[in-house]
Amino acid sequence: MVQLSAGAAAAGSAGAANSATPAAAAAAAANAAARSEEAGKFEQLGTVMSLHSDVLPQYKQEAPKTPPHIILHYAAFKTTWDWIILILTGYTAVMVPFNVAFKTKTMDDVAFLVMDSIVDVVFFIDIVLNFHTTFVGPNGEVISDPSVIRVNYLKGWFVIDLLSCLPYDVFNAFQPESSEGGISSLFSALKVVRLLRIGRVARKVDQYLEYGAALLILMIFGFVMLAHWMACIWYTIGVRDLELEVWYGWIPRLANDTLTPQNWTKSSYQAVLPEKSMAYLTSLYFTLSLLTSIGFG
Repeated sequence: MVQLSAGAAAAGSAGAANSATPAAAAAAAANAAARSEEAGKFEQLGTVMSLHSDVLPQYKQEAPKTPPHIILHYAAFKTTWDWIILILTGYTAVMVPFNVAFKTKTMDDVAFLVMDSIVDVVFFIDIVLNFHTTFVGPNGEVISDPSVIRVNYLKGWFVIDLLSCLPYDVFNAFQPESSEGGISSLFSALKVVRLLRIGRVARKVDQYLEYGAALLILMIFGFVMLAHWMACIWYTIGVRDLELEVWYGWIPRLANDTLTPQNWTKSSYQAVLPEKSMAYLTSLYFTLSLLTSIGFG
């Protein structure tokens, strides 16, 4: 009887243990899966931040053989050079509308002339480098054939890049005053072509749009840039009004309120214009008010 009782107790204990095993096993498996998923997220984040070979494209893991004068488009030198071009393109996006609107093209503005000349030289060097830089083909392969690279660049950004690096400001600075009307207007119009290089910037920053902070910074930069362009356009409209002998525009009002009131005539209005910095800040304030809808209240 004692043996039967002991056997029954053992059997009951085993049955209870067996009944509790599936629930405990399920809970343990769920906890293990959660820990594994969390660890996987941290590992994936670390892998992306460190750019290990398993997240790089195949052509970056195995560097292709290229001629000595051909530069890989993902090499460290080319990446650094692309960031320099990106910064100078931003400078161009700011200064080209300003120079066109405020006509900072005389020999008195030596700093602008020197800086723009440096930008022109860098853009010209960029054209030369683009003729010797690989690119990714439609099937994901690296194209390193020099003749194919040249044809691809000539069919793509070559014309825009060439127009972007011409020294329009130098041409305007040294042209005679008698020809200042037509030629200057033509050069000023051609300088706006440089803004087409912003398309390259859009291609480079597109990969960062998935990050919230980068997207916010780009939106702020775009808003400020739009306000800057509109400010330059608003100043151009004001100057055009003066050329048409409209003396009740915002530029005469600004000059009369901040300076000594003047008798505005077509022959003497250029001598009494407000300073460029004051006119630009006033125009920028007006456009920012419009863009933020404050100016309509």
